[in-house]
Amino acid sequence: MQTLPQTFARTVAAHGNDVALRWKDGDAYREWTWNDYADRVGHFAAALRALGVGRGDRVVLMLRNRPEFHVADTATALLGATPVSIYNSSAPEQIEYLVGHSEASVAVVEDIGFLERFLKVRSELPNLRQVAIVDDPDGLAPSDVVQWDAMLGAASLDIDAELGNAHPEDLLTIIYTSGTTGPPKGVMLDHANLAWTLDSFLSALGTDATGWRVVSYLPMAHIAERTVSHYAGIYNAYEVTSCPDPALVVPYLVQTRPQFFFAVPRVWEKAYAALRAGIAADPAKAEQFEGALAAGWQVAEHTARGEELPAQLAGAWEQIGPIMQGVRGQIGLDQCEIAMTGAAPIPFEVLKFFRALGVPLSEVYGLSETSGPFTWTPVRVKVGTVGPPIPGMELVLADDGEVLGKGGNIFRGYLNAPEKTAEVFDDDGWFHTGDIGVIDDDGYLKIVDRKKELIITAGGKNISPANLESALKGGQLIGQALAIGDDKPYISALVVLDGETTPAWAKSRGIEAATLAELAEHPDVLAEVGREVEEANGHFSQVEKVKRWTLLSEEWLPDSDELTPTMKLKRRGVHKKYADEIAALYD
Repeated sequence: MQTLPQTFARTVAAHGNDVALRWKDGDAYREWTWNDYADRVGHFAAALRALGVGRGDRVVLMLRNRPEFHVADTATALLGATPVSIYNSSAPEQIEYLVGHSEASVAVVEDIGFLERFLKVRSELPNLRQVAIVDDPDGLAPSDVVQWDAMLGAASLDIDAELGNAHPEDLLTIIYTSGTTGPPKGVMLDHANLAWTLDSFLSALGTDATGWRVVSYLPMAHIAERTVSHYAGIYNAYEVTSCPDPALVVPYLVQTRPQFFFAVPRVWEKAYAALRAGIAADPAKAEQFEGALAAGWQVAEHTARGEELPAQLAGAWEQIGPIMQGVRGQIGLDQCEIAMTGAAPIPFEVLKFFRALGVPLSEVYGLSETSGPFTWTPVRVKVGTVGPPIPGMELVLADDGEVLGKGGNIFRGYLNAPEKTAEVFDDDGWFHTGDIGVIDDDGYLKIVDRKKELIITAGGKNISPANLESALKGGQLIGQALAIGDDKPYISALVVLDGETTPAWAKSRGIEAATLAELAEHPDVLAEVGREVEEANGHFSQVEKVKRWTLLSEEWLPDSDELTPTMKLKRRGVHKKYADEIAALYD
């Protein structure tokens, strides 16, 4: 079983002159080949060794999506050490905890802003021997902070001669994942986890992905981005384009035309809203497009079942295919062969839209503790499920419906927390995910919700907030939602106007309003939101329906009180910030 450095060396030998990493420098793109990448890894690994980094040590990385991240991570692994990426939004006290808990001896930070946060707590981190900085054009860093360019000036190591440093059972990385209470837990993944996961994933993929174009834009502290663009990039010799700001991902997609694209639901929702708004601007074309989408959905469903297209449908798709390709091209997905969504439920209408458009979008389910993927299938998609277990994965449900798993991708435990590790493994070795699920007759898994996030009403009814929120976001005007009702007499919700589609909707109806705040008070907007809530309610039983709601106009942004850096809901943060609005729903 190969380690990451061994896989890297294999890829460099086979694809040395191919492009490995791309990034934007002003208006132009620059690139490194695999040979360029390897050259920098050799120099940087030598510099890390000179700083005392060796087998078993930890190196903390706080970098945006940029080629230097890949170099620093791979160089650290080459020494048999463990790179630990942390979120760029981490406050000084969070840095103190993460660096201290991981016992990191070296930190690599991007710029002065990041460095300042480290320096505020460095005196509390006796194990942190050295800090290095990538960007310091004005020389503002203290003299004891090592400069990136100086580290690349070190005499290079011979990569092939260093491949024995890392062993399959050595820690490849530590992914910090925060629970509902307490400090973050460090998920320990080793090289064997990675090798097993990527072999299984490629088996599920069923096609040769060598050299595919990928855009890297989610935080590298997140298991999905780490696996999709960094680890799989090395494994499959991907051409990875780094996008340092998730808000810019669509322009990067248009300029890169990726063949593989993973996104969390919020990214798909915003792309859906933007495309819908553009289409709605021309009512005549919009009506024609709806007909094309209906045909596209039939094509997607026939394909997912492995059925040959009826002659009439095949002819219709041949006619509308160029139109659909043009729309896909507006968001850079006209050459996409595999598209994935994960980390949270995606609204049915959004998933249906992209599949009807010809984007091969499928849902994947996984956790940091499963090295990323747990269940997934790219072709035989059953909308509403997250697919069957990936090859080699065992999946069962506990008596209460909790999803349990076994496989080579299951993590080795939580760092320095044996009691927390014991809580998620039973006596038979099954990993308890904390998610409630249902398995259909074909072995496909449907996730109901997080076990700890299920709403239990005052009447004792268990309700999935995630599924309800997903349904609420299926209309045009509701962009985000949070369901409320724990220990309450009924379900209510906070709903947020979509900043893309709402202005276009209002303009098409002659509504004059300068801001979303004004639109949120307009009676026609309120009436339409009410209609969308009732439409969503139609999918649920009486006790699950939203009885009251409050409309908000300020979008919830990543890395805020409301959303994590990867755009998951921070339920406690929303409840705290909007406590008055929530209280008013139960007056």
